[in-house]
Amino acid sequence: MRRALLVAAVLLGAGAAPAGEIGHYAPGVLNIRDFLVPDPGWYAAVYNVYYGADTLRDKNGDRVRSITIGGGVGPGVTVGLDVDVDVFTVVPTFMGVAPWELPGGGRYAAYISPTLANTSVSASLSTQTGVGVASDEGQFGVGDLYVQPVWLGWSGAHWDFSLSYGFYAPVGKYDTDKKNFPLLGVTIESPAADNIGLGFWTHQFQTAAAWYPWEHRATAVAMAVTGEVHGEKESIDITPGSHVSWNWGISQYLPLVEDDWLLLEVGPTGYSQWQVSDDTGSAARNRNVHDQVHAAGLQLGLTHVPWNAFLTARYLHEFAAEDRFEGQMATISLGKKF
Repeated sequence: MRRALLVAAVLLGAGAAPAGEIGHYAPGVLNIRDFLVPDPGWYAAVYNVYYGADTLRDKNGDRVRSITIGGGVGPGVTVGLDVDVDVFTVVPTFMGVAPWELPGGGRYAAYISPTLANTSVSASLSTQTGVGVASDEGQFGVGDLYVQPVWLGWSGAHWDFSLSYGFYAPVGKYDTDKKNFPLLGVTIESPAADNIGLGFWTHQFQTAAAWYPWEHRATAVAMAVTGEVHGEKESIDITPGSHVSWNWGISQYLPLVEDDWLLLEVGPTGYSQWQVSDDTGSAARNRNVHDQVHAAGLQLGLTHVPWNAFLTARYLHEFAAEDRFEGQMATISLGKKF
């Protein structure tokens, strides 16, 4: 899953506002303990994700309320900007954990995650005289595909550790088009506002660890570090800069009934994401401006032990964003071991 496919690429590519490139990895989707390799077996899960934002931040973290369009040799036209982003994504995930052991008692796993997304990206511009244009783009379809062929994990009495490699294949809808603004006298060529895919390949590398204060593992303090290396965009000479994400969370299981067959999971969670290298290519703008965002929230879940099944809800609120949208994410996920 990837959150808002930038209406900023359409509107902000025209002037002095930020136009940073985002990556594939959405750090708020996976649950706190999902970063560690589970016990051998076959698993299926589905993540239902909502991301919404009505705030766009510039490179200094200030809210963008207007942009200047045109102005090649003249002053250009300054227009007000009102952005509303709503993205609904369904991410089915199919995973297998091998029954055999790696050296040192390690486990091998792999999984695949296609995405189905319903995007609604709206942006309205109004000039100071009240004459403006509006865009309201929405579409449901297949997004980019994530495949993780290598996922290695090791466990001790009080800890888990994992390493993984995966890639995003650009199979989702991705088009470029021209936006004409006749009242403003400009034409902008950019990625389509209703794109679902990002139009480039990404290599993802991840390491994760969890500490369990007690051997029953009812309490887990977990974190993960994820690195992304992006390829060149289709049809546009831009290679997005690399990103690094940090996930953290504290998961606590509490028995709800006798014999502990139904468990409540509760805990704080959050993430940070930074762009760590410049965008490159002839079409890249603001190359030395790097985006970042941070978020904190809460996770609640139920685990039915006899069924090896879980239902989890998460909510995270973003803050301190720079050169990107700032919003909120809510997820509901269901999973089962077979």
